[in-house]
Amino acid sequence: MKTKVLYEDNEMLVIHKPAGIATHTSKVGQTDVVSELKNYLIAGERKKAVSGRPPFLGVVHRLDQPVEGVLVFGKNPRSTTILTEQLKEGSLQKCYYAAVCGKPTEKEGRVVDYLVKEDGGFARVVRENYPGAKKAVSDYELVGSRQVEIGAWHEAGTADRQHVDVSLLKVRILTGRFHQIRVQMSHMGWPLLGDQKYGSPISGQISQSLSIQNAALCAYHLRFLHPITGKKLEYTVSPENRAFTLFQNFFS
Repeated sequence: MKTKVLYEDNEMLVIHKPAGIATHTSKVGQTDVVSELKNYLIAGERKKAVSGRPPFLGVVHRLDQPVEGVLVFGKNPRSTTILTEQLKEGSLQKCYYAAVCGKPTEKEGRVVDYLVKEDGGFARVVRENYPGAKKAVSDYELVGSRQVEIGAWHEAGTADRQHVDVSLLKVRILTGRFHQIRVQMSHMGWPLLGDQKYGSPISGQISQSLSIQNAALCAYHLRFLHPITGKKLEYTVSPENRAFTLFQNFFS
């Protein structure tokens, strides 16, 4: 199983979802996190000599397929409902690391846009009164930046070399829109490294040179209340996407 279990009790399951696998999909033959976890729970029941109905697994929130990070699932309808309510009211909070091409001029800030979801699994920024537009709000903090060298070879055998800024951002979303961080960062001129949907030619060139295959976005921190005891819980993971190796000194 590619998914890593961080915590489990009778009420919930907290995991580290790897990049490149969907949280839940209806596509036949495609592996997803929900299928992996159900098989994991079934195997656990077999070890305990417990049989009967298939295990319950309630999806509380999701991460895009190319995105990694912490997710919590309910193991019964009651806990799933309570966790989902926390998500709606804002007491279930997620923080992200994003490795982007470019560098914000401000150390921190708030990005407010209006997004619309389009056919083909894309979203884009539109004006406020655009039909179907939904408000998207994200706060960011610049953790650090550095430069990488890129270049292109010409037929004459010469190469143009240039140094490009790449940055590590902490991002907290105050709304949960489709592809929110990926779309907003790209619109600001800071496309995520490895993002094949919303990247730029330069971010694509950097990603290709470093063999970055998934969007450099990690939901590294999750905070919520235990659905039954009400205890404050926090889970943190380290990003595994190779894009974040560019910023190893900022994680130490």
